[in-house]
Amino acid sequence: MKIDVISIFPEYLAPLKLSLLGKAQSAGLVDINVTNLRDFSTGVHNSVDDTPYGGGAGMVMLPEVWGRAIDSIIDDETDVIILTPAGK
Repeated sequence: MKIDVISIFPEYLAPLKLSLLGKAQSAGLVDINVTNLRDFSTGVHNSVDDTPYGGGAGMVMLPEVWGRAIDSIIDDETDVIILTPAGK
């Protein structure tokens, strides 16, 4: 099984190389790759978000950056699972 995770904080996922998941990776049972979303930004500051249209609090992720990141890891046999703040 191959699992690709895209994150703006890839360092937080370093523990995936430890414990049972680390042993499973060493045995070749699972392949977990972590991709840094900021690697696909085009700005000087590697921004991946922008202010919401019309102002207001919070930030909105840039779809262009996500598109480039997903395109870099996807193939014809990939199942894409996207986690949302709504939990669905």
